[in-house]
Order: sequence, then C-alpha cells, then structure tokens
Amino acid sequence: MQLRERVEEFDRRDIQLVVIAPSKGSFVSQFLEAFGPFPFTIYGDPSREGYKQAGTITVPKLKLLSKVLFGVITRKVRNIFPDEQGQKKFVQKSMKTQDVFIQGATLLYNEKGKVVWKHVDQLPEDHASIDDLLNKIDLNL
Repeated sequence: MQLRERVEEFDRRDIQLVVIAPSKGSFVSQFLEAFGPFPFTIYGDPSREGYKQAGTITVPKLKLLSKVLFGVITRKVRNIFPDEQGQKKFVQKSMKTQDVFIQGATLLYNEKGKVVWKHVDQLPEDHASIDDLLNKIDLNL
C-alpha cells in the first residue's frame, strides 16, 4: 500500500508529511501531472543538498541495471513501465534526463527540527515501510 493511501494515519498523529525529490520544481510538476494528486507536498531539490545532508547514496549503474535485467529474466520484475501512457512517457523521460540511481531516505524530525530517526535506502526496494515509520513515530511522540 502506498503512502498516499495511508496519509490519514499520519494526520491522526498530527504528523506533517513532506516529500523531497532530487529534481527541479518543473519536473516535480510533470510528475504530479502524470501520477498525482498527492495529499502531501512534494518539493524539488535540484542541487540535492537535502539528499546530501540525509546521507543518501547513488547505486552504481551497473549494479542497478544488472539487478533489473536479472529481475526481467527471472520474471520477478514484470512492469518496468506503467501501462498508462502519460505515466509511461514520464518514466521514460526520467530515465533519460534524471539521476534514477540516487536512492532516497526517510527522516523523522521532532518538533524542534532534530532528526530522531533515519532510514537510508540502499536499493530501490529498500524503502522504510509505512508500518515501521508509524511505529517509530509512536515511540517518539
């Protein structure tokens, strides 16, 4: 289940969700047009300063491409591109123009702006789970 489908669980805890993408605001707007709407704000970080501060990593291209190729061969990866044409075009454009090898991170800040928990993705499938994030929030409230 995606984060936007569970946003009310964060709202009940009075938690503000903010997503930062390693792209210009204009590219974020194109993403929102193709995949939106989202019940939280998505900002662009074209200089990747926020990403650097979070300690994110960039997966080596060969490692990620071989992982995708292996997934396709073994049929564990089937839908590299979305079926919807607008989304498919956006993903194809992203693969040509954006750093799709940079990984993300999930950070939890307290009301004073101090990081109280952080998860840095090592691979695309290594996102912090929503349940883990909610558990960390409950522990830190």
